[in-house]
Amino acid sequence: QVQLVESGGGSVQAGESLRLSCKVSGNTYSHYCMGWFRQAPGKEREGVASIDMYGTTRYADSVKGRFTISRDNAEKSLYLQMNALKPEDTAMFYCAAKTTNGGWCPVGDLNIYNYWGQGTQVTVSS
Repeated sequence: QVQLVESGGGSVQAGESLRLSCKVSGNTYSHYCMGWFRQAPGKEREGVASIDMYGTTRYADSVKGRFTISRDNAEKSLYLQMNALKPEDTAMFYCAAKTTNGGWCPVGDLNIYNYWGQGTQVTVSS
């Protein structure tokens, strides 16, 4: 069983930054594909960024150039640095793990991720 615990959410003004963290259990974390997703009220959950077992990153168009996903395999942690935040980034953010075939790591397909965290709220005011 793999457990994921997010932290780092909060309330900020537009243009400010936040860094989300996700602590992951599991003995083979370095082999996982990892992703960040978000869900705004009344909207479907959407992919934000992913990072595969080789460190290749992918981003949704809406966050390219503003968000950076990274991982620390020694710490079994995943991060999302979010800069230049906008009110439309307001959402619950989730980290997710895909524990098989970690080299295949698309950003948008939430159905392929088999473990999820509980989420951390990000609120951006104008």
